[in-house]
This record gives sequence, structure tokens and C-alpha cells, in this order.
Amino acid sequence: MSLKDTLNDTIKSAMKAREMDTVKVLRNVQAAIKKVEIDSQTELGDTAILELLQKQIKQRQESLGIYTANGREDLANTEQFEIDTISQFLPAQLDEAELVAIIKATILATEAQGMKDMGKVMNAVKEQTVGLADPAVISGLVKQALTA
Repeated sequence: MSLKDTLNDTIKSAMKAREMDTVKVLRNVQAAIKKVEIDSQTELGDTAILELLQKQIKQRQESLGIYTANGREDLANTEQFEIDTISQFLPAQLDEAELVAIIKATILATEAQGMKDMGKVMNAVKEQTVGLADPAVISGLVKQALTA
């Protein structure tokens, strides 16, 4: 079952259970997917949808930080609920040791020599870890590995 089908089924289940907050969040995600599909005139696959979900979560995490810093717990709680709701569609995240192993293997495979090759390494690692790790974390680990 594709990620899009899973999303649709979850929306239907939430509607039947009258979980309108969940329905609202998932419909917003569905609208974002539809917008990208219309703009690119293609149907998104699971990989592209995972990337889009990561972007959605990142946007909400930034908002969560702002709301928390300004003492708006009501809005922060809403953002956290949305993050949790969207996160259920992402696969289990890789831990740091697994990421470091992937990065080291990629550096060897691409024959990266230093920071000048960071883009090449990042692209290769991101392809392998779509939806499995935060790109910001990957970037930090790649920098660390290339400068060591």
C-alpha cells in the first residue's frame, strides 16, 4: 500500500472516530501533496512524499520553537500535536551510529577528500536515508566526518 493510500485510510478512520483535529492536519498534508503534484504535473511516489512530510515537520518544529520562546503554550501544543500526527507516517528514524556507518561508506564510495566534496556526499547520503533521518543531523555528521 502506498503512502498516499495509507494517508487516505487514516483520514477516513479519523473521520469515523470524529477526531477532527487529526483530520484537519492530515487534510493539510494531503493538500500540500496535491499542490506539488499539480505544480509538477506528476504523481508523487513514496520517496517524494516522505521528503514532503519531513519538510512539513520541519516547518512545524520551527514554529514550535518560536511559540515556546514567546510563551505561547497553546500554540506550541497545537504544533506539537501536528508534528506527532505527521510523524506517524515516517519510518523509524536511524540512530547516530547507523548514520555514521552510512556516511563513512558513502565517503569511501564517492572518494570524498574533504569539505569540497560535501555536496556530493550529502546527495548520496540523502538518497539512502529519505525519511529515515533529519537532513540537518546528516549535514552535521557529514561535516564532522569530512573534517576529521
